[in-house]
Amino acid sequence: MKKIIKSFVFVLLLVFVSTLVFAGGDKEQKTPAAATADDAYAAVRGTVVTMSGPFTDNDAIKFDQSVKSFEEMTGIDIQYEGSKEFEASIGISIEGGNPPDIVDFPQPGLLRNFVDKGYVIDLNKALDMGKVKSNYIQSWLDMATMKAPGGDIMAGVWGRVNAKSLVWYNKKAFDAAGYEVPTTWEELVTLEKTIMSDGDTPWAVGIESGAATGWAMTDWVEEMMLRTGSLEDYDRWVNGELKFDSPEVRKALKTVTDVWFTDGMVYGGRKGITTTSFGDAPKVMFENPPKAWLHKQGNFITSFFPDNLVAGEDYDFFYLPSVDPSLGRPVLVAGDIYAMFNDRPEVRMVMQYFATGASVEGWVKAGGAISPHKDSQLSWYTNVVDQKVAEIIQNATSVRFDGSDLMPGAVGAGSFWKEMTAYVSGAKNLDKTLKAIDSSWPQ
Repeated sequence: MKKIIKSFVFVLLLVFVSTLVFAGGDKEQKTPAAATADDAYAAVRGTVVTMSGPFTDNDAIKFDQSVKSFEEMTGIDIQYEGSKEFEASIGISIEGGNPPDIVDFPQPGLLRNFVDKGYVIDLNKALDMGKVKSNYIQSWLDMATMKAPGGDIMAGVWGRVNAKSLVWYNKKAFDAAGYEVPTTWEELVTLEKTIMSDGDTPWAVGIESGAATGWAMTDWVEEMMLRTGSLEDYDRWVNGELKFDSPEVRKALKTVTDVWFTDGMVYGGRKGITTTSFGDAPKVMFENPPKAWLHKQGNFITSFFPDNLVAGEDYDFFYLPSVDPSLGRPVLVAGDIYAMFNDRPEVRMVMQYFATGASVEGWVKAGGAISPHKDSQLSWYTNVVDQKVAEIIQNATSVRFDGSDLMPGAVGAGSFWKEMTAYVSGAKNLDKTLKAIDSSWPQ
């Protein structure tokens, strides 16, 4: 009987939290739906849902504020504990048999480790997946589907995300020069040639980042894997099933080096790329006159721009076009995926909520978050950069997570960075570079 009652209550929870309708009008004359919703909330009012993740400082504050209206509506207290050592600490609690109810993973590769061991609850069995699936494009669902001991499961739902497939430029200088924003790869190539014929340098590129030198190069390779080949090839590559020393990866790499290694294409030339900090690289766009005109990087890069620049006036950005138009509009992304480790009605209710735009609406309006949800509104964004990034993500035909973050650490944050840096600097040839990365893949 208890199981029947719990199941009935849970059905009510899913119905009302997924629609997220607040009852209006005279509180003394509630509609039947509002009254039933109140009954559903009564079943979870006063409960606590624990959550762990990497949000600290201002991000933690914005997260808490973004879920406040949900907590007030349902009476559930979402207790988020953020840690700067999250990746090291989360394994201790999960492996020790005392996991939080929900864990926020900034890298799906780390989540996959716990899925492999059977710790993660299959959301197919816990949520109204019809509503979840209708609120994400297929790519987000694909990236949340992982192989557990008993077969594939839906391991999580996506929360805050960001995009990397962006090309930045000095808008005032760009407009004054009469250049036009390219919408196809052919138009981008034409723009490069026009800039060079004017006696200038098209691209500002830098991959120096201390111990992490090379990561910016891996982003370019990942972008071109999505723009010259299929999603299936990208997934096989990330999983170690498609070697670096393969025609598909070589094709993507050539697309990058056709830009980077062509004389006059990059400020400072090929050798300057490895000695220029990724954060300093775009600054030359804002010199007078600009020393370079274009810079590819994620939306975080604006924090490295010179002070007092105004988005939409002093600088702007456009979507990096696909090399092959048949591949649509792929976008390379990063973001947070929320996974469920304890199965109770209130935890299910919170997870269902995280699959809606309402869960990040407050954060979006405060700035610093992009929603992957179909039911989110562009009108929520209060700055032009976030709004335009959100529009690019909403218009994407496919998305894939940063590949190096999905690969084993020895590759994604090791040989991939190191060997690409050696190749770009000229210290190694391509054949040796690709073989070295392949040989570093854990057996």
